[in-house]
Amino acid sequence: MFEQKHQELVPVVVFVRRMITYVLLVIFVILGSLSIGVVGYHYLAGLPWVDSFLNASMILGGMGEIDPLTNTSAKIFASVYALFSGLVFIAIMGILFAPIMHRVLHSFHMEDKDLKK
Repeated sequence: MFEQKHQELVPVVVFVRRMITYVLLVIFVILGSLSIGVVGYHYLAGLPWVDSFLNASMILGGMGEIDPLTNTSAKIFASVYALFSGLVFIAIMGILFAPIMHRVLHSFHMEDKDLKK
């Protein structure tokens, strides 16, 4: 998907299109992760859908829970979901920065004659 070391730097339009693709992938990952949290809080903690959405959003955003959890399965789910959310954050940052870092590093490896074109 990315250009190789011996290839020229892609035009800005191609790079922007690539970034849009990666942002859409990140949105898909966020929505999927949020769905897991909402369903888990609704069925395991017995929270209404809106409260489940609030708790899942807060955990996924790194803020913490709102509603106290009363049963053991809900507490275990919240713990696992919090760890999962931390890994999702790291993955999202990797997905977003991959094309940017590739473009920067690719430009470092280009020879001067390639940059003048």
